[in-house]
Amino acid sequence: MKVSDIMRVKGGTLYTINPEESLSQAVQTMSQFDIGSLAVMEHGDLVGMLTFREVIHLVARNNGALGNATVRSVMDDAPVTCTLETELDEVRRMMLERHARYMPVMNRKMLMGVISFYDVAKAVVDSQNFENRMLKAYIRDWPAEDTASQA
Repeated sequence: MKVSDIMRVKGGTLYTINPEESLSQAVQTMSQFDIGSLAVMEHGDLVGMLTFREVIHLVARNNGALGNATVRSVMDDAPVTCTLETELDEVRRMMLERHARYMPVMNRKMLMGVISFYDVAKAVVDSQNFENRMLKAYIRDWPAEDTASQA
């Protein structure tokens, strides 16, 4: 299974923000759309990712306040990325190694979408459920053995 399979089901809705926007605006956007990440775009290029992890770290450092921070000051400016052709096993490995919950999907320099660890886990579970149903149907329809030939 490839990332393109997830993107086909998930759709291409992108939530982005400019790196000079206030962190407060980013948090409002994330809350409004009930999302855990924003792709940070500048002049049409992906320059980083902002996730709830970066927000929480800043809030912890600032005794519970966002302050006047900009997105650029807290974003991950070197997010791990994948392509539409990346296999899900590779995506899982990369996400686990980097503790990344969100991964931008790129086609060369163009951002195609963002997948989450949830999206990956759901795709794997759905695939396993389908495989289990097919195996159970195969076993249920197993041809009856000729008892006379075994005697």
